[in-house]
Amino acid sequence: MEQFFTISGTTLTVHLPSELDHHNSEKIRIEADRLIRSKNIRRVQFDFSQTVFMDSSGIGMIIGRYKTMRFMGGTVIAVRVSEAMRRILTLSGIYKVIDIYEGMPQQTYLS
Repeated sequence: MEQFFTISGTTLTVHLPSELDHHNSEKIRIEADRLIRSKNIRRVQFDFSQTVFMDSSGIGMIIGRYKTMRFMGGTVIAVRVSEAMRRILTLSGIYKVIDIYEGMPQQTYLS
């Protein structure tokens, strides 16, 4: 499996593949859930920089991680979202529950 995940502090970045279909969504879901539980993750960011296709299973995977993080008091964002992926996220209603960025958002650090 490609390297889809990086962790920085309590932030898990999920580097989505070019095609986020049923097969890839299931693998990402399983590993993301494992990392969220075992690494005390408080923020998940989905990096869409390589993604050109996403079906309903990808949308479901993102919504599922949103629900998990919301239950745990965390947040989910989408970063490096192309115009085509933004349209899919908007049509699916995901933009109503997570923030979507074309680039990387500024990090806010608490001291």
